[in-house]
Amino acid sequence: MTELKSEASASFGASASDTATFRFALSVPQDVRRSLALAWLALGLAALLASGLFSILLVLSRTPQLQSLLPVADFFRVALVVHVDLSVLVWFLSFGGALWALSGSTRWQPLAWCAFALSALGTITLCIAPFVQAATPVMSNYVPVLDGSVFLTGLTLFGAGIALLCLRSMLAAAPVGERISGDGALRFGLNSAMVATAVAVLAFVWSGSTLPRSLDARAYYELLFWGGGHVLQFAYTLLMLVGWVWLASALNQGLRLSPRVVTLLFAVALLAVFLTPITYLAYDVTSIEHHRLQTLLMRYGGGLVIGPIALAVLWSLWPMPAMSAPLRPLRSSLLASLALFFAGGLIGFMISGSNVRIPAHYHGCIVGVTLAMMGMVYRLLPQFGFAAPQSRAAAWQPLIYGGGQLLHIVGLVWSGGYGVQRKVAGADQVLSTSQQVWGMGLMGLGGLIAIIGGILFLVIVLRAMRAQEGTT
Repeated sequence: MTELKSEASASFGASASDTATFRFALSVPQDVRRSLALAWLALGLAALLASGLFSILLVLSRTPQLQSLLPVADFFRVALVVHVDLSVLVWFLSFGGALWALSGSTRWQPLAWCAFALSALGTITLCIAPFVQAATPVMSNYVPVLDGSVFLTGLTLFGAGIALLCLRSMLAAAPVGERISGDGALRFGLNSAMVATAVAVLAFVWSGSTLPRSLDARAYYELLFWGGGHVLQFAYTLLMLVGWVWLASALNQGLRLSPRVVTLLFAVALLAVFLTPITYLAYDVTSIEHHRLQTLLMRYGGGLVIGPIALAVLWSLWPMPAMSAPLRPLRSSLLASLALFFAGGLIGFMISGSNVRIPAHYHGCIVGVTLAMMGMVYRLLPQFGFAAPQSRAAAWQPLIYGGGQLLHIVGLVWSGGYGVQRKVAGADQVLSTSQQVWGMGLMGLGGLIAIIGGILFLVIVLRAMRAQEGTT
């Protein structure tokens, strides 16, 4: 009891000057885990690169002089499906695979490489699917699809790889330790994200085994991915929170929150994940009650711990001292992630009806996760033996990407307030007022700036990988 009291007082002291700080770090083992983590990181970066190419195809597909050169008539929605799946599903889970490889043990390595091979093969298949088979794009929430055998085979292969990744990560999980340290708390957070991913896979399988295939494609895929898609948001959020804690600790040589408290907060976030099977047992997948319960779990269960961790991070960074060149990209990534995630959360309270405020909400949250992962990549590069990004471009990159995305979602909120509907493009948008035109114009400008920021991230990372350790 005395130890808990002293730890609590250390974590929540009266002033910043007399408050203890605790170190949180994730090391890169110099054994087979390093190669496995690099493979998953390379897959994630390749998915980001491919998603960027598809974002360019999105623009070409809306250009009258060029759209006839593309393989299908409605290539805008086709490219959008592949872009979303690569930039969210594949990128997030591949980066999670890299972190789980680093935080686990060396056991079951053949199983680990099988999981990677399946996921890589699935990703390649997703990329080539639009060019080898004409398929109807279905803009289902969380995991949009092309309703054709090639794309669905790629998605199944990637999902099988992730399922095998979760199984192997559970078998090879390293113990947190009786006395929880900073690295133990981060491992617990990563394990929690891995468990949430495993529950999401089970939810997808559960939904697929109970849904009648006679449903039309739009309803079938919406219901198929609804439950598991909600659980995946918990996994993404937990990965982001691990990033916030890790980056804040690196910037300030510690965090004003103890490892035990951080572990407890991660556990609370994981609790809502374990309530997911109850929604499946209590209500049919096609029922409104199942739909509402999943939404409530994500809205209230996932948001309980974000505020406390964010406040602890900001408290630890204040007052913000001058940073050395290698730390500036980490600071920019962390602050931009906090800003975008909370912007997306605030927009969620403004949603009414089915308009473009809905994508504004989840764009903000998803970009918040992406920015945290970008910061973690910058942090990991020198630990892998590559050069530490420390140029002015690296310091500005998260701000360019985050600023562009902020303009993007502000334009969507503005347009949504004037009735612009979601999941439509071109003439289907029916932009009849100047407010709608200006709002969507701002959205387009922000998207262009964000694309530049995303390309800059890939350039910086690839240059760092080509450079020697310690070079600038």
